[in-house]
Amino acid sequence: MNRHVTLYYAPQSRALGALALLEELGADYTLQILNLKTGQQRQPAYLAINPMGKVPAIVHDGALVTEQPAIYQYLAELYPEAQLSPAPGTSLRGPYLRWLAFYGSSFEPALLDKALQRAPGAPSTVPYGDYDTTIKVLTDQLEHGSYLLGDTITAADLLWGVALAWTVAFKMVPDTPRIRAYIERIEARPSVQRARAREAEILATLN
Repeated sequence: MNRHVTLYYAPQSRALGALALLEELGADYTLQILNLKTGQQRQPAYLAINPMGKVPAIVHDGALVTEQPAIYQYLAELYPEAQLSPAPGTSLRGPYLRWLAFYGSSFEPALLDKALQRAPGAPSTVPYGDYDTTIKVLTDQLEHGSYLLGDTITAADLLWGVALAWTVAFKMVPDTPRIRAYIERIEARPSVQRARAREAEILATLN
């Protein structure tokens, strides 16, 4: 089976986590680099790939996958030997899917409220609740072990660990000891370090 993946990538964007995941999986991949500073993500060539003009996006065997939770789930299942995706029917499968979905459906919207300094809507109209509850749910989960699912690392940890690194750096998420320890645990992984080194090389060519 052809498992080669094309990752549409831009440095200093949410695509870094997807690059780290590809490295963690030992995947066969190619980068298609977009320069956000020159607006390449909004040009017709890329809008034909992803009409939202967002990265990351991946293409595998002619199929386009966008949206971070879907990308992480797809890639982890494409490389099952890496064991970053609990199998259907196992006890960790549901929690794994929960934390992938929670990132996109609760964390990112709550983060936007925080960044724009706006109050959430009425609880009956806001599916993700509010910023403080979202952060508490995350922090409480990190009490249970080294990773989101205890002592088992999954693709969800690459998503969350890299995201928390930049959200804490921009003071959008509190830099608590528990969150800091989790970030450092993920950042110490060779896959993340390789991804960051690759990003630095790419940035040097774009400047």
